[in-house]
Amino acid sequence: MPETTNISPVVKSAATANDQPATPPVDRQLKRRAFLRRRSVWLIGALLVAGAGVFGYHWAFGNAKVSYATAAVTRGDVESTVVAAGIVQPIKYVDVGAQTSGKLKSLKVIRGDLVKENQLLAEIDPALADTALTSANAALESMTAQRALKQAQLVLARVQEVRNDELFTNRLISTSDRDITKAAYDVAFADADSLSAQMKEAAAAIDTGKANLGYTKITAPMAGEVVSISLLEGQTLNANQSAPNILRLADISTVTVWAQVSEADIVRVKPGQDVYFTILGDSKRWTGKVRQILPTPELINNVVFYDVLFDIPNPESELKIQMTAQVFIVLAQAKGVLLIPVAAIGNASEGTATKVRVLKADGTVELRAIKIGIKSELSAEVTDGLKEKELVVIGENTAKGNTTTSALSARKGP
Repeated sequence: MPETTNISPVVKSAATANDQPATPPVDRQLKRRAFLRRRSVWLIGALLVAGAGVFGYHWAFGNAKVSYATAAVTRGDVESTVVAAGIVQPIKYVDVGAQTSGKLKSLKVIRGDLVKENQLLAEIDPALADTALTSANAALESMTAQRALKQAQLVLARVQEVRNDELFTNRLISTSDRDITKAAYDVAFADADSLSAQMKEAAAAIDTGKANLGYTKITAPMAGEVVSISLLEGQTLNANQSAPNILRLADISTVTVWAQVSEADIVRVKPGQDVYFTILGDSKRWTGKVRQILPTPELINNVVFYDVLFDIPNPESELKIQMTAQVFIVLAQAKGVLLIPVAAIGNASEGTATKVRVLKADGTVELRAIKIGIKSELSAEVTDGLKEKELVVIGENTAKGNTTTSALSARKGP
């Protein structure tokens, strides 16, 4: 027992020196698990943030999907034209005027009447012309009577001259007497010549009077349509200074279209080229050939235009004067050829080589060389490099997350 009592204080003293008891093993495992759980949550959060950043970057700046607007290579007709504005005019017309003065007594026609050549159109009061003709006839009659007197005087003067010449030869009269009779004959002869000239003038006045009387009846110089009337019945006409226009007569059985072509296009226009046009409100197409290019230009809004003329038969009078025409002058044309839209070739010119993008069946795009033939405003002929029904790219659209298609046709690209 005493040995036991000595040992116990030693053990207690050692325990007091360690201050706290040792940690049990179960508590240490719980703390480790809590630490690992917190680290896992932190790692997962970091990965989510990084993934969101990568996704946002690619959504905002990454490659967008591309859709190609395409058109199929087709077979059809194409033509190259010069487009111009034109005006319908009669092929010929005449302004019918008055050649004598007087009051416009009557008009025999109205606008729109079709008349024949030499048909009576109007009448001018013939009173002045009748008076002038009567005066001219009276003057001629007076001169005719005077001519008989002058002729008798000339005969008498001639007889006296011959007699005095004989007397002077026989030295029966003086030289002075002979000269007087000779001078008297010369005066009589001159008076007769002067009167003859006056009679011719009087005859001409009669002819003028007759013509003026005839001019009081105004007839049609050609067949045509009365397109305008300038004067009314009862108006007084003065033809002494200028011939007043009464009406205009036009032949519209054939009309002429005056097309204004700019100086940039006129170098390509030649006489004999095919041309067609339409008018406002009617889809009918009239065709003809270029007849003439007038050499004198016209300046309109600082742009130089040349008049190109072509004739169109108009037997039914469908085309009216001053109608507006949209004119197409055909420079070249082809039928049954391969065609693609102009949008596929950009600014490539006729007869040149260029490249187009072709959409293949597997969705890839091929850059292919082709040759262009005739080119219009909408289509271009392909002479080499493409086959019918192949798809050419005419445009493209980009979109983030979806594809925008064209109205023509669209297929997704690579």
